[in-house]
Amino acid sequence: MLQLSDTVIGKPVLSLRTGSSVAEVISPIINPNNLKIEGFYCNDTIDRNTLILLYQDIRDVLPQGLVINDHDVLASTEDLVRLKKILDLNFDLIGMPVETISKEKVGKVTDYALDASTMYIQKLYVSQSILKNLTSGSLSIDRTAINEITPKRIIINDLLTTATVSAPAAA
Repeated sequence: MLQLSDTVIGKPVLSLRTGSSVAEVISPIINPNNLKIEGFYCNDTIDRNTLILLYQDIRDVLPQGLVINDHDVLASTEDLVRLKKILDLNFDLIGMPVETISKEKVGKVTDYALDASTMYIQKLYVSQSILKNLTSGSLSIDRTAINEITPKRIIINDLLTTATVSAPAAA
């Protein structure tokens, strides 16, 4: 099931063992190579540190928040050696410019939808300029339409343009 990013960001992290909130989600850790959310930065409610919750430690995603087994699954950045390269990138999708292969500017990413079971980002929601927004609205871009992700922009396949078709004259 797809969920928008705001259904996770800012939500509490709930512990099954204590039955209470142990942290609050701040932001996702996104791998730009495959658009997978590897984990989340969280504010620890106990000692106010910023810790990381890995996606494999999430038991369930509820409207009330993310469910984990216990506070012990939250880790510091020093403990996560395999994620060091991705953490150093500090990649964020929101606000990133989107353009086509033919260098046509499409807009900026305003939101994304993720599959809660796999934590892969499936759709990007792009807002266009004010003029384009009035005529055609915002865009929903599927992950299959993404051609390349660079540190500065997202490059997608060329958009289909609607062509006017004239009907043959009646005889």
